[in-house]
Amino acid sequence: MKNIYIIRHCEAEGQEPEAPLTNNGLTQAADVAAFFEHRKVDRIISSPFKRAIQTIQPLAKEINIEIETNQQLAERVLSSINMPDWFEKLRATFEDFDLAYEGGESSREAANRILGVVDDVLKSDAENTILVTHGGLMSLLLNHYNKNFGFEQWRTLSNPDIYILKLNQHISLERIWRS
Repeated sequence: MKNIYIIRHCEAEGQEPEAPLTNNGLTQAADVAAFFEHRKVDRIISSPFKRAIQTIQPLAKEINIEIETNQQLAERVLSSINMPDWFEKLRATFEDFDLAYEGGESSREAANRILGVVDDVLKSDAENTILVTHGGLMSLLLNHYNKNFGFEQWRTLSNPDIYILKLNQHISLERIWRS
């Protein structure tokens, strides 16, 4: 059986790739490490964004596992232009997975990115893998396995948040983090 832990990064100071965790986010990262104290982890793959790496650094250091960065786990770009109504535009992409805005990627394109990472994990020898990513991308992955996970569920994700995807003869998905 393969277990894939999907982690949304801890509280950050902003949305840009180099935005660090807040002081609270750094405390949350230590809490994430403690959460995994009695769970086996074979591999850690993270978005290259600073807030994602900082989220998992305490655990990686504690269990002496190298963090692999993967651009496919980077947050989805909704658009390259400023959209004051981005919230409604994002909602629309949950209703139409092929909708893409200028300079952005559709929900389908973004979901295919993270599903590519999951496929690679399934082909690897690792039984217990952590993926550290962002809320938008995480919600698209969760939607792939549970079609009831949509825009409203995205809104309820916390920073951090953790789901476990168990893959054997049956696929199960469960939220295991409560903030």
